Order: sequence, then C-alpha cells, then structure tokens
Amino acid sequence: MSLESNRTLGGVGALLIAVGSFFPFLSLVGIILVLVAMKGLAEYYNEAEIFENALYGFIFGIIGIVAFIVIFFSVLIGGFFIFEPPYFVAAPSAFAVVALLVALLVMFIFFLVQAIFYKKSFTMLSDKTGEKMFDTAGLLLLIGAVLTIILVGVVLLFVAWILATVAFFSIRVPVTQVSAAPPPTAPVVTGERRFCQYCGAENRTDAVFCQKCGKKIMLK
Repeated sequence: MSLESNRTLGGVGALLIAVGSFFPFLSLVGIILVLVAMKGLAEYYNEAEIFENALYGFIFGIIGIVAFIVIFFSVLIGGFFIFEPPYFVAAPSAFAVVALLVALLVMFIFFLVQAIFYKKSFTMLSDKTGEKMFDTAGLLLLIGAVLTIILVGVVLLFVAWILATVAFFSIRVPVTQVSAAPPPTAPVVTGERRFCQYCGAENRTDAVFCQKCGKKIMLK
C-alpha cells in the first residue's frame, strides 16, 4: 500500500482505539488497523523495528488480558463461592482476594511492557516521519499505563491515542513532480527523409502523417 493509505489506516485505527475506551470491540479493530499501518510504514521507511515493536506490544497486551481472565475465573470458581444445597453462598477467602490482586498485578505488568514497546515504535516513527506528536503519544501511553490504577491513567491513554491519530494523519506524503512534456518541434528534413517531431520516426519527405504514431507532421 502507498504511504497515504498507511497513514489513513493508522489514523483511523488510533481513533478507534481511543473510542474503544468506551466500546472495547472498536479498540480491537483499531489495534489491527494500526498494526497493518505500522507494517506498511516499516516497509516504506525500511525500518522493520517500527512494526516489530508494535507487534510485541500487541502480543503482550493480549497475554495480559488472557492471564487476568484465566486467573480471575479460576479464583471465581474455586475460591469465591461455596455450594451448599439448597443455598448458594458467596464466601470470599483470603486466598481468593490475594489471587485476584496477583491477577491485577500480572495484567498491569503486561500492559506496562506493552506500553514500552508501543513507545519504542512511536519514537522510531517520529524520527522517520518528523512528526513529534508520535513521541508525545508514546510517552503518554507509558505514563498512562503506569497510572492505569487510577482514573488519570485512563484519561492519559485516551489523549495519547488521540495524539497518535493526529500524528498519523499529519504524515507528509511526498509530492511527485510531473515534468511538462516538451513542446513539439518542427520536423527534421534531411535530404529525402523527414522525421516526426513527436516520436522521431523516419518518414518520406512528402508524408503528411507519421507512419509510426499517426500524428500530423508539422511543416516548416
């Protein structure tokens, strides 16, 4: 894909991740779009680590979520509830509380590592594109990941992806200059030969139209 297509995918993906703070499904779609954009940008700038770091960040984020879900439901089933027919009693044990705290800690660590890789990717993208907002977005992602335990962290993550959206759309696409076609010159006549002023093909001296390109031969 072209640079323009990749910057559009990245911008839309980053915006969906920001909106995904309220609609998680959109966040997943956004991350996929950002990864596709990072892949294209890494190829365009010939810097594979732009995509690799983003991919590692995505993988660590997924592992963190899966680890939390597994631990949470394991504790939920095995430690929080006591089944004594005909009653269903919720009885959280000390072990269950500790296990849940461990699950939150594991998810926090994976999210922090995820943010570190995203920051690396954005920093490299900032160097290649000259868009310093990528640097700012990466820094806010890291700070937000550290502060996810409080509301401020969530707000910082939202702002970080908004800045990333602006940065993607701000990537400058080089303008290809198209040189104007030179004006046609008068045909060259040499002895018994006449050359077409458009394609240079040789024609008879009495030819009106070029026998190669079919265009009318201008007379001196």
